[in-house]
Amino acid sequence: MAELPLAPVKRIIKQSGASRVSEDAVRELRDDLERHAKERARESKQLAEHADRKTVQADDVRASR
Repeated sequence: MAELPLAPVKRIIKQSGASRVSEDAVRELRDDLERHAKERARESKQLAEHADRKTVQADDVRASR
């Protein structure tokens, strides 16, 4: 089940210049954003563990790019 709501994703697309956006396009971008975020979160967690920490910090997220 998706975590991100569709409305903010649609707003992002429209703010980038689209006058009309299909619901399929919004769902596709939302799913892609979630896949990307989950991968970055996993990498960030691994970096924190490697540093013997339980807490994921902003530096871990930046380094996961």
